Amino acid sequence: MEFALVAPIFLLVLFAIVDFGMAFHAWITVTNSAREGARVGAVRADAATIEQRVRSTADTLDQANLTVSVQGAQGQPGQSVVVAAQYDYPLITPLADLLNLVSGGAIPTTFNLDSTADMRLE
Repeated sequence: MEFALVAPIFLLVLFAIVDFGMAFHAWITVTNSAREGARVGAVRADAATIEQRVRSTADTLDQANLTVSVQGAQGQPGQSVVVAAQYDYPLITPLADLLNLVSGGAIPTTFNLDSTADMRLE
């Protein structure tokens, strides 16, 4: 009887830990990808090469949910190249659906993870 009462709460906490870990991994990947793209841009690469580098660095993520924008590529030395990467992370467990029953729909089913890297052109 006690297990039947505790098991749903335990599974909910377990799913929350798994989702948090996967979202944290995606956030680190997006941050690293933006930094890698800015580094390639700092050595005077064009916007297409920068975007390709960001996407290849973020190869563990769903590319359909990844948006990359590049500003200032191939400018003058000393200017900045800015690379922004945005990823919509969908929850992998039905955690949001379960919590929305309690919260009244206040928890989204996807999280927007974004990162911006700025480096000077060499």
